[in-house]
Amino acid sequence: MPKRHVYRLIATIYLLLASLVAMAATQTIETDDGNEISVSRYPATGNRLFLFLPGEDGFQAGELAAASRLQKNSNEVWLADLFESRFLPVVPSSLDRIPASDVVALIDSAMDTGKSVFLISNGRGILPLLLGAHAWQRQHPGNNQLQGAILISPKFYVETPDPGEAAQLLPIVSHTNLPVFIIQPHLSPWFWKLDKTVPALERAGSDVYRRILPGVRDRYYYRPDATAQEQALSEKLPDHIQEAARLLAALPAKHRTVPPLDSPARTATPGKKARSLRAYAGNPTPPPLHLPGLDGSMRDLQDYRGKVVLVNFWASWCPPCVHEMPSMQRLQNRLAGNGLIILAVNMAESPDTIREFLRTRVSVDFPILLDRDGAALKNWKVFAFPTSYVIDRQGRIRYALFGSVDWDTEDMIRVFEQLLAEGE
Repeated sequence: MPKRHVYRLIATIYLLLASLVAMAATQTIETDDGNEISVSRYPATGNRLFLFLPGEDGFQAGELAAASRLQKNSNEVWLADLFESRFLPVVPSSLDRIPASDVVALIDSAMDTGKSVFLISNGRGILPLLLGAHAWQRQHPGNNQLQGAILISPKFYVETPDPGEAAQLLPIVSHTNLPVFIIQPHLSPWFWKLDKTVPALERAGSDVYRRILPGVRDRYYYRPDATAQEQALSEKLPDHIQEAARLLAALPAKHRTVPPLDSPARTATPGKKARSLRAYAGNPTPPPLHLPGLDGSMRDLQDYRGKVVLVNFWASWCPPCVHEMPSMQRLQNRLAGNGLIILAVNMAESPDTIREFLRTRVSVDFPILLDRDGAALKNWKVFAFPTSYVIDRQGRIRYALFGSVDWDTEDMIRVFEQLLAEGE
């Protein structure tokens, strides 16, 4: 069963259980085009209202648990099922089809309560959230009742680009001046993009807060394979949301004029790209790569001129990275004698963590390089884990891909054999 279906099943079961212990009610909100949005409402006497919009996996057990606990702390919570209201499957591309008017209708209804309203979503769910907030602000200039947005592991980019291609921010990012609080797991590709995304929001006029969660991955609060640390921080999610609300509400009130969005075209990626080794589209001259190895020696890409080099960016917390590493070892076993070198660049994990991983999870003997501060990741414009580059004997990047593959298939072997045969 696909993970997304597992997440949905868990959330459905949890919703049935939560309804037995939480004071929740269902209401419908009508949009301008006559559509009806189903909202699970957790009423409370406090003056805050948290309006949850679903991410690409729909509502999950962690969000339902957070809603119940927020309600117990006198916070009203609404969970609006934007997928169900439009009869859309719970997949990332469906978020591209949710009109901003649906979110506007939800915000208008929330405003009718007289409470301070905070929008919440995660991952790609920020797309309809930000588009809807922008449309609402355009319709209600000067209204400060919408206090801000709380974004969990937000995905601010149109899609994951192929290696060598420039990444594009969602157009709505440069048109958002709503106060924003970002809850960002550290073990995530999106953590490494904050130095780009936060300034983009600030240039557009947003006040931006960040909370970095150490030692946890994206979807930490609803992962079936959650670690003890992820489970512990899941319990703290309601506290983090309330703290975010306090900080956003404390910002001085100011008039926020939002510019019109020139192109309202939807920009979420339509689906997953096929992952295969492709001819590299960027500058074929690789960036410098001079890093310490796990064994204590310094490694420099320049020292391997005349070899075919596979440079792989990975992390032990990345399941696709773990999946492909045994096939990389088999590839090396088959072709190392012909001049193949593998350099596996680890993303900012401690040497002890890596050694334990290699001892207990995956056994490889190719060099592990330590990118302790993420400088190599940024120089090589790595956007997703894993990302790999294949460099020929002349020191040029010839192929690249993001995502995991089996490196020892016959098709893959032929690619490397052809590169190894060049310049012999």
